[in-house]
Amino acid sequence: MKIISYNLNGIRAALGKGLLSWLSEVDADVFCVQETKAQPEQIDTIAFSELGYKYSYIHSAEKKGYSGVAIFSKCEPDRVEVGMHHNLYDREGRVLRADFGDLTIVCVYVPSGTTGDIRQEFKMDFLDAFYKYINELRKERENIVVCGDYNICHKPIDINHPERQKGVSGFLPEEREWMDKLEESGMVDSFREFCKESNQYTWWSYKFGARERNAGWRIDYHWVSEPLKERLKRAVIHTEAVHSDHCPVEVVID
Repeated sequence: MKIISYNLNGIRAALGKGLLSWLSEVDADVFCVQETKAQPEQIDTIAFSELGYKYSYIHSAEKKGYSGVAIFSKCEPDRVEVGMHHNLYDREGRVLRADFGDLTIVCVYVPSGTTGDIRQEFKMDFLDAFYKYINELRKERENIVVCGDYNICHKPIDINHPERQKGVSGFLPEEREWMDKLEESGMVDSFREFCKESNQYTWWSYKFGARERNAGWRIDYHWVSEPLKERLKRAVIHTEAVHSDHCPVEVVID
């Protein structure tokens, strides 16, 4: 199964930039998106269906034009679950789950803490709740893929000039420690199973030509549970895609 995750920074804007043409070329089985910034009725699911993604599941934020996640699939999941049963976070449209046979895919959009202390605290509280949610889910679903925009660079290799990023949300010690804890719990960073190189990023600021200078951050991931490690066939960043300030990330599981 080929799974692609993509923070679109607005699905309607991305569609206007040729997203569907690109998606038809990469031919994913499941397409998970974050930051849709749209209500369900504003998303052209028919256009996705015409590409073969006949099953669309959308979890929008209550606030219009904000956050939101979605899963588009060519095959029908056995089960779909919206949110993580926590109204404070679910109202922002941040978590969506779909089960396909013995495989569970969770699409997540972790809050950003860049706007100040209040949202940083919200982010850390979300991470605590999400960690508990994932661990409870793993008790019943052994094979799990947790894909999305985590808004965290795990290690210095995942960010440009790490020495300059101290005290910056997205690279705070407590955020990175959370990812350490996720890894120690038995989750695997699929991309790093295939690529150990630095300067491999998934997000660049629109400012100051950051993308052209490759002054980026790797904040988009497919974390997979340990039992799936042997079934990993490929994990890449699609740097050619330019529909957003993020790049899509792909994982292939046998």
